[in-house]
Amino acid sequence: MIALMATAPASKPSKAGYHHGDLRQRLVDAATEILRETQRWDFSLREVARRAGVSHNAPYGHFADKSALLAAVGVAGYEALRQRMLMASADALDADAALTATGMAYIGFGLENPAHYRLMFGQELQSDGALPSNLLAAAEAARAVLRDIVHRGAEDASLDVDPADALGLTAAVLACWALVHGFTLLAIDGLAQMESTVDVAQLAILTATRFRRGLVGTRPPRHR
Repeated sequence: MIALMATAPASKPSKAGYHHGDLRQRLVDAATEILRETQRWDFSLREVARRAGVSHNAPYGHFADKSALLAAVGVAGYEALRQRMLMASADALDADAALTATGMAYIGFGLENPAHYRLMFGQELQSDGALPSNLLAAAEAARAVLRDIVHRGAEDASLDVDPADALGLTAAVLACWALVHGFTLLAIDGLAQMESTVDVAQLAILTATRFRRGLVGTRPPRHR
């Protein structure tokens, strides 16, 4: 069985190791630590400054307000998620296997970091009904991992998607993302396990298998 690709918790940054130019990252790291420890983001900028070992005014030299800092924490989450998906799919033999490995890595990330995951997608970061541009760019970079796998599968016919059908490709990518995102939120809330006694990893595999039956077609693979 494929596991939910757990990774060791990130080590806390050493205060002595930072230079002035690293202060922005230091603040993001401190906020991320608090978020993961408390599973809440109602902390103050003063608390972040204390954790980072800097003056309470220091955050304002890099972030206009707390929302801007939280957006940066969200960006860091998407970057970590992207790296995990890339690592999970690196050794996959084909697009089908890559989708399974990537999906399990995605779900594992959300389950290990529930508050961080919610923040990345949350309305708390919206301004005038839109997410910050840096957060959207980070989300697109993470989504591109799924997109590239689907496109690869369409090209070699391991997935039942016409490579010439742009709308069909987009729909397939969104379907994959919707599956892992929806499953992750259900699992975080304990709803995915309501009708089963098996663990979340096994449920995720069974759910993905059901989904893939509609995505993996019978077209013969193309040989290059």
